[in-house]
Amino acid sequence: MTWSLLATRLSPLMAILALAACSPEPREVAGPPASAPAPAPAPSPEPAPSPEAGGETVGGDGSAIDLQTLTSQDLDAELLAGELACSFSGGDDSLLLVARGNVASDDPAFGAVKVSGYVERVAAPGGFDAMLDGASFAGRGKTVVIEVTGPAEGGGESPPRPATLTYQRADGASRVFQGLWTCGP
Repeated sequence: MTWSLLATRLSPLMAILALAACSPEPREVAGPPASAPAPAPAPSPEPAPSPEAGGETVGGDGSAIDLQTLTSQDLDAELLAGELACSFSGGDDSLLLVARGNVASDDPAFGAVKVSGYVERVAAPGGFDAMLDGASFAGRGKTVVIEVTGPAEGGGESPPRPATLTYQRADGASRVFQGLWTCGP
């Protein structure tokens, strides 16, 4: 059967479909025409600011980490047990962390921080002795890391040492505070 006979017997639409099916494949173009401008490179993302740069919250869901000064009422309500204590004070003498533990003990040291108006407990393994040169405290949805950054300032039994407190939330947010780490009676 020839194409002309087929076209007279089939409706015009069927003839068009039959011819399209028998047509050779269109040739593919190998890339953009030479006159097309090159695509602009994707902008590189802004680097995240260093937490040390401004003491601002970095990462997470975007909400700020707001550590507040612990009051004597806050500490009385927490009843932290232990023979000796360590504390972290911010640059303006605000008490941001207090922890107590027993000397020569494997029992954890327990501490408290005040975040957005709520006092939260944290713990570090190894008692008082493990806190002397800094410690990593863990609590529900948070880690608080104390890193001693310099030698003791002043004399006496318990001289303060420059340190940083890094508060890390479970959502990946973190904030660094500069201050002093003091351990002793």
